[in-house]
Parts: sequence; structure tokens; C-alpha cells
Amino acid sequence: MRIIAGKLRSLKIETIEGEKTRPTADRVKEAVFSSIGPYFYGGKMLDCYAGSGNIGFEALSRGIDEVDGFEIDSKACACIKANVKRFKLENQYHLHQKDVMTHLDELKGEYDLIYLDPPYAKQQNEKLMTMIAKRKLLSEEGILIVESRKEDEFKEEIADLRCYKKAYYGITKISYYERNGYEKSNDSGNL
Repeated sequence: MRIIAGKLRSLKIETIEGEKTRPTADRVKEAVFSSIGPYFYGGKMLDCYAGSGNIGFEALSRGIDEVDGFEIDSKACACIKANVKRFKLENQYHLHQKDVMTHLDELKGEYDLIYLDPPYAKQQNEKLMTMIAKRKLLSEEGILIVESRKEDEFKEEIADLRCYKKAYYGITKISYYERNGYEKSNDSGNL
């Protein structure tokens, strides 16, 4: 797996062996970032289930200033730490070896990009989105993205979040949410 674009383009992301993490496929990752940018002029990202750190590293490569990544698996965290050091991102990638559901209150400020890609068997996406909305963690112009199985259905509106787009890539569905009352433009501008 590699970083697709930006300042870290083509660098290989080390991942853990086995099926503990399910990294986002490169074609899905490219489609997601093409849809929301593809480049950023700063901002903060929250990666709720970091896994290999794949999505957070891609966002940093494309211009996001900081990433808060949550991951509870110790082997995955060791792999993320090694990649952070190798990519020299110690001041930009903040790893939280904690469960995001129980430690969301520790976060301060708003995020311009929030990514949810939990293990499919342990999804609590609507509950987590409700918590994110109640804590006002998504910035006014921010985007919350949910990666799930294509058959998974989520409410169109969850608290003050509204689904404005869905896309399908094989067995994967990507759902895009924004804050209610803020309309994304039809073009794919930058965050």
C-alpha cells in the first residue's frame, strides 16, 4: 500500500500482517480524496479507526495540517508509530491508543475532515456520528465520511448531520455527511 498523491507520494505504508486491519483499497482512497479535494489548505482530521494510518497519512500528504488517529490494537499502533517516524510526521500525526467511543470527550476543537471506517463486525456508526454531532466536532464546512459495506444503511439525517452523497466501489460504500444548514457546492472544491 502506498500514499497516492501529495508531498509523500509513492511512499510505502507499512501495515500489520493478517486481517486485524482492513486498509482502504487504493482505488477507493483515490476516489474519496478526488471527491473532497483532492488537496487541502490546512485543517484538522479525525480518523476514528486508524488501522494502518492509511487515510490519515494520505490526508497529511495532501495538505491537512494535523491528524488525530484513534486505534486500540497494539500491533496496529506500533505500525502507525513506525510510519509516523519514517515519514517524519511526529508533530502532525497524533496517535491515541484508545477506543474512540469512550474517549471522544477528550478532543478539543473542530475537525475539517472526520473519517469512520470501523471493523465491519463492530460498526456503531450512527451512535458515533450522533456523539460527534452533539460535541460539535465537525467544523461548519467540514465533511464526515463513513466507509462501510455496500449493503449497510444509515439514516439520511443524524443529529445535525445530513448525508449529501453516496458512492459505491465493489463491496464498499462511502457515505458523505455535512452539517445541516451548510450546502456543499456541486463542484469538488478544497476544504
